[in-house]
Amino acid sequence: MNDTRETLMFAAERAIEFLEGLDRRPVGAIADGDELRARFEQRLPDAGAGARRAVERLVAAVDGGLLGMPSGRFFAWVIGGALPSALAADWLTSAWGQNAAMFASSPAASIAEDVAGAWLKELLLLPSTASFAFVTGCQMAHVTCLAAARNALLRARGWDVETRGLSGAPHVAIVSSDRRHASLEKAVRLLGFGTDSVHYVEPTEREVLAPEALDAALRGIDGPAIVALQAGDINTGAFDDFRTVVPIAKKYSAWAHVDGAFGLWAAASPRHRHLVDGIELADSWATDGHKYLSVPFDCGYAFVRDAAAHRAAMSVSAPYIAADASRRDEIDWNPEWSRRARGFATYAALVELGRAGVADLVVRTCRYANEIVTALGALPETEVLWQPILNQGLVRFVDDRRTEATIERVVASGEAFFAPTTWRGMRAMRVSVLNWRTTQADVRRAVAAVAAALEREAVEVRA
Repeated sequence: MNDTRETLMFAAERAIEFLEGLDRRPVGAIADGDELRARFEQRLPDAGAGARRAVERLVAAVDGGLLGMPSGRFFAWVIGGALPSALAADWLTSAWGQNAAMFASSPAASIAEDVAGAWLKELLLLPSTASFAFVTGCQMAHVTCLAAARNALLRARGWDVETRGLSGAPHVAIVSSDRRHASLEKAVRLLGFGTDSVHYVEPTEREVLAPEALDAALRGIDGPAIVALQAGDINTGAFDDFRTVVPIAKKYSAWAHVDGAFGLWAAASPRHRHLVDGIELADSWATDGHKYLSVPFDCGYAFVRDAAAHRAAMSVSAPYIAADASRRDEIDWNPEWSRRARGFATYAALVELGRAGVADLVVRTCRYANEIVTALGALPETEVLWQPILNQGLVRFVDDRRTEATIERVVASGEAFFAPTTWRGMRAMRVSVLNWRTTQADVRRAVAAVAAALEREAVEVRA
């Protein structure tokens, strides 16, 4: 047991050192792949080194190969850093070692998840009667929600997909903007719909589904359909007009599913709540906990209006499982059987922040996103392509080559981390602000890093 204590204390010290050094270290990785592989790829030892030595070797091997994702100056992808309470709860989750499959396997994990799920529905303004699942992320939340949709839509046409499968079943069409996130497409593939079943609708200039185009697409579909809507486009943060488009889906008996990986959290902010007006009318909603709620990877949430369809799509039974109708068993709602007790970190984060804290986090990150984009727009040869309506913005530096080069220079400086994207045929730099650690000082450092990169580029061009 002394070896366990010593190893865990060593790991905790290294973790704290990493977090406390975020402001001093480069935000990007500085070790290349070959160097990292040389450290890791050694002959499998014949004799074990022991717990402490194993962790020491791991810490040494990753040196320089970790991105500063928890840093307040990481603006590349929609990624948040773990709150102190959520991180601590996640450590405890590993130590407690619970298989959160059902109430019988961990009563505390089951109740924590049950309570946290109810709190999330309240916070996100979703129907209190909706069912929910704690999954690995929005990817599996999509799978869970669309599996429920598949069950409900085909059951309404006399087809039990859970027993008969998809062979010979009525074809299910999916209608989506061509700006949809790739995780939705992967869910469509995993569930056997196939990407050929997706009908793409060109978005408006505001990057949202046009009601008349959606109506026309559904009118041309003879059979069951799923309408995939967006609460927060990955590049622009745009929101579909749920109050208008969900009733159109209902008119054709289609299932309305919302991809709200980060945008669904606008509901938690009174200042941004108008963006999700009417979202409660949908049939299912997918979001991430490791984004705005700032819990450690991996954590996502699926919510489904039709609890019966949700349970029918996910529920399992086995001779050695003692069902208890008075308790909620997680395996009835989740794709996984053996699973991490994600409810502990979610519960801790919600207790740490409270309703006001979540709202403040949304407001603060959205303000910083606007400040960064506005400040960058004032720099020479910089074009603002999209001013944030939430926490996502786009800027461009003259042309595709200069844009790529500027981003590379900023990342190489270690002062901030941005990433490129393609939007309307142009290369652009995404500005994504989501981290609870981000401060005004981080905003200034990031803008200064971009300004310095542009100046170096200008000097080289003049030379």
